[in-house]
Amino acid sequence: MKQKSKITIFLILIIILGLTYYYQEEIAVFILNNFLVKKEVSTLTNNDYASENNYLYLKTTTDFTPKNKQDLINIYYTALNSGSTEFTFYCPNNYDGCLDEVIYISSNRQLLSEINNFVHPYNSFKDLKTEYDSTGKVTLNIKHLYNKEEINEVNEKVSKIIEENITTDLTPREKIKKIHDYIINNSKYDTLRSDKKENLYKSNIAYGPLLQGYGICGGYSDAMKIFLDIFNIPNYKISSENHVWNLVKLDGIWYHLDLTWDDPVVDTGVDILEYDYFLITTKELKELEKEQHNFNKDIYQEAK
Repeated sequence: MKQKSKITIFLILIIILGLTYYYQEEIAVFILNNFLVKKEVSTLTNNDYASENNYLYLKTTTDFTPKNKQDLINIYYTALNSGSTEFTFYCPNNYDGCLDEVIYISSNRQLLSEINNFVHPYNSFKDLKTEYDSTGKVTLNIKHLYNKEEINEVNEKVSKIIEENITTDLTPREKIKKIHDYIINNSKYDTLRSDKKENLYKSNIAYGPLLQGYGICGGYSDAMKIFLDIFNIPNYKISSENHVWNLVKLDGIWYHLDLTWDDPVVDTGVDILEYDYFLITTKELKELEKEQHNFNKDIYQEAK
């Protein structure tokens, strides 16, 4: 009997050693995840441009232990919204497929661009890289679209525009109209950038239309959003595949606001100010134009 017991123990040891060799990578990861790696999530501190608004598609979160894809989207949004340049969180062991979802989100430039539309222009990214490893550690490295000098110059210009054009007796709608008119009357659509790919101006950001007099849709919508945030009017940027404009909430209703299309380019070169796309409903927008304003209703749910 003793001999049989020894043989049994020997066979069990052989099996254990075999399994250990075969699954050595999984065992190593398990040990790293549960015993050796100290999982420290970064501390987020919001800057002056972080929004406190939540939306139907995404929201800020304080829970950085994701349980599903939506949690991951909220974490990405929260990190961007804060204005941070780096943020680290961990995929938990009980969330199967977490890193696969991280890989999907981080490689989906369209989705990241959509998330970017919900944050203040100064906190939006120019480049966003995601690093991850087998321990579940995920680090976001964020390079912002605006540098400090551009922010200071734009802020100075915005303050001057408000001082010269906005009075306390104006309604929110009247304030929006004042800024809408100012931006269009003091800037032109940058056809050199859009048509010939010549980047003579910073027309893709608010700096272009506000300080250089030239903008494309990114610059127009950024400039408008900066004012809307100062006026505490709920808003975010909304985009189609090739265009971006503003979505604004007034009196409980969400409206489209497109300065680019209200500043049309004409053959004569004459400056034109229009109101076709000034605070219109989604129904009105569809009646006017469908192709360039064909947005994702699953993301921009307020605009349904």
